[in-house]
Amino acid sequence: MLYAWGFERVGVVAGDLYFIDPDPAPGQEGAERGVRLEVRLLERPALTGSIYAAQPIVIDRPVWRADLLETVAGPPGSHDRTHHHPKFRGWEPGRRQFDPAMTEDPIGWLTARLQDLPGLMEGSEIDPSEAGPNDAAELAGVAPEIAKTVEDLLARVRAGELAKEPESGSEPLAAARVSWL
Repeated sequence: MLYAWGFERVGVVAGDLYFIDPDPAPGQEGAERGVRLEVRLLERPALTGSIYAAQPIVIDRPVWRADLLETVAGPPGSHDRTHHHPKFRGWEPGRRQFDPAMTEDPIGWLTARLQDLPGLMEGSEIDPSEAGPNDAAELAGVAPEIAKTVEDLLARVRAGELAKEPESGSEPLAAARVSWL
């Protein structure tokens, strides 16, 4: 399931995720599931038709990612694989960054991070001018709504409705299933 929020030049996407790292770091073996949220830049290409044509909107380059994940074999609510990626190299995320505050209160931590777009952009080393002039204030205003949606998605993951293990042979890379990619 994919949720998206868009502002002038920044957007946020969130969806469920079932993931097995093919080359896990020590202690990160085994399947994970949960919710992935990314702050992305938006591109608005020129209209492709008349002045009445729908405006193309591209959910483009990643700025920051939060993965609210748990091991599939572990206890629900452990947040034992919850982490974030403050930097990307192009489309590739940097190393996982684990923060005890994120594990203790992932929804509160996420809300606070989304209320600080300038801080996220600074940490990602993306020029703050890439954001629209009102994007930070607008994102901060809906951060609680986004966090509530993520909380609801997590509940659906734990209930077995979302982030399900892919059926064998159903996908070329059966190790990962991100509902919104």
